[in-house]
Amino acid sequence: MPRKIRTRYPLLAALVLTAAAVPSVALAAGPVQDPLPIGPNQAFIGLVNGKSSGAVITMVCPGPIAAGETGHPLGGQTVEVETVLPVAAADGFTGSAGTQIDALFNATTTSNVNPPVEFTAYFVKEPIPTTDVFPCSGPGVVSFVPLPPSATARGYAVSVTFGNITAGS
Repeated sequence: MPRKIRTRYPLLAALVLTAAAVPSVALAAGPVQDPLPIGPNQAFIGLVNGKSSGAVITMVCPGPIAAGETGHPLGGQTVEVETVLPVAAADGFTGSAGTQIDALFNATTTSNVNPPVEFTAYFVKEPIPTTDVFPCSGPGVVSFVPLPPSATARGYAVSVTFGNITAGS
């Protein structure tokens, strides 16, 4: 073997091994779904913190909590809509006119005074606004409502539990 190749062989081997390892690292991260525009006659589900049911929204409520007390959600929590196949009867449906889905936060102990989180594409995580006001504890529902409304549209509801960060929820 010529001297030039022999001295560069370890470097060449390291580069080849590194190049071979890079695709496996990218594959290990999992596929990334591009946003997909919301359109008519599509089935969907809603997610709260990655769950389609039984989600927990962690609240920041300092001090001892009294019944009916409200606070703000902890940052870093999300809502999302995903299109689904095959279609199940329990799925939401955009109906004949749907191009947007709104996430409405409805707590069973307070009226809905928080603005909706609006989606025009699937597979886009949106933050739950930390300025929203929810109960410090207890049950609630996040309703995913297709817009504009039509006779064939149906929403999707995610049951949630509001849990105070100091309670370990």
